[in-house]
Amino acid sequence: MPEDAVEVARVLGAWGVKGGLKLKPYAAQPQALLASRRWWLQAEAVVAPTGAAQAPQTFVLNLAGVRAQGEVVVAECRELHDRDAAQALAGARVYVPRASFPPTDEDEFYWVDLIGLAVHDRDGRRLGVVTRLIETGPHCVLCIQPADAGAPELLIPFVEAYVDRVDRASRTIHVDWEAGD
Repeated sequence: MPEDAVEVARVLGAWGVKGGLKLKPYAAQPQALLASRRWWLQAEAVVAPTGAAQAPQTFVLNLAGVRAQGEVVVAECRELHDRDAAQALAGARVYVPRASFPPTDEDEFYWVDLIGLAVHDRDGRRLGVVTRLIETGPHCVLCIQPADAGAPELLIPFVEAYVDRVDRASRTIHVDWEAGD
């Protein structure tokens, strides 16, 4: 698996009778999934494309075609030739290299790039580290593991009113927020 692999979807099951896959992408606009010509799959216990039962492992699928179809993505893979082989992959996690993600504008960010960044207030105090994000509809919310052990998780809306800047080089997010807010 590539060092910069990012989980982007989960296999729902087979698509059609010729070994196609149906996937649930994690992004509403799954460009990285659609642009990649190779996916890495990780499954608990699967029957590999060769038909042999195998322990949990990671393997590569080379794509012959992929497209969005409503809320799912469907794909034809060179290694899968029948419905049973494709259905055996249900539940597998799909990864692509981070390098295959389309570039973002200066003020746009992929969630995966925000997780792990340190969060500092305007006075330079470290509030904690981003552990995940929550989609609320109108905007996302940063979930911050506080620097103070035992303190409750901080939830900061990822909007211009609270986020002053994201400094990718220093791996920090600067916010207008106080720990007691």
